[in-house]
Amino acid sequence: MADEPGPTRRMWWMLEPVHAVLYYAPEVFEEAAALGYAVDTRWPSYFAWRSAPLGVPSAELVASSFYSFSPRMVEEHVRGAWAVAAPQRVLEARTHAMDRALRAVLGELIGSPELAEAAASARRAAEAAMTAGRPLGAANAGLSWPQESHLVLWQAATVLREHRGDGHVAALLTAGLDPLESLVSFAAVGAASTEVFGSRGWSDQEWKEARERLASRGWLDAEGRATEAGLEGRAAIERLTDELAAGPWRELGQRDTGRLAQLLGPVVHAVLASGLLPGESTLGIGRAPTPTAV
Repeated sequence: MADEPGPTRRMWWMLEPVHAVLYYAPEVFEEAAALGYAVDTRWPSYFAWRSAPLGVPSAELVASSFYSFSPRMVEEHVRGAWAVAAPQRVLEARTHAMDRALRAVLGELIGSPELAEAAASARRAAEAAMTAGRPLGAANAGLSWPQESHLVLWQAATVLREHRGDGHVAALLTAGLDPLESLVSFAAVGAASTEVFGSRGWSDQEWKEARERLASRGWLDAEGRATEAGLEGRAAIERLTDELAAGPWRELGQRDTGRLAQLLGPVVHAVLASGLLPGESTLGIGRAPTPTAV
């Protein structure tokens, strides 16, 4: 049986769609094209936008930090990324892209007192995140804060989601799952279709071999579905991920976390109503219900 989601996971469900606008908004693709990145798929700009806070990272560092992407796919998109635009220029364009995209999505929420309050609370949570041993969380936490509330909210969401993601990698390593096994086991519990997970660049043969490894471990049955052991294994990973991501929310406190959840409701509704985000993704969130209290 699936775990009942606690406050930490609910806040991730609310902040992840805000961050994810970066990967789907047309304004972002326009800015990527202006820099010189190919925009026929989202991956060239995805790898540039997300890894630029690391400086001039190697493909090996990006593959290690992002974890579940095929190293071949990372190599394809990262090796030449910084010849197109230097990381600092990418970061400047990222901020400008998100300014344009969020103004289009949020409309009259821009400049509202409620958005300003949400941004301030989310920043408090982000600044409370302990980033030691968390490369993507630390890299984003080290960036300068913008002035406008919608951009503060987006940057806080980004710090918190990368902080959580770094912890999730630690949880996967603790469970003994390699990068592809992490995807295969997640697909096996119905987080998203195998085709969606296939976007991360692994071959059919590699996927088959990862299934066989998980089956020999007792996590998958002969049809590739999660067994009881597999379901419990994935649930344990998510529990540990939540535990490792809980620090900022403990620091913010129950009352202020609950208030932030209420303030984020209209923001998340606007993002989902925009139609920019896919109905299913490798994060397994889908269209999770908006929490009314935390």
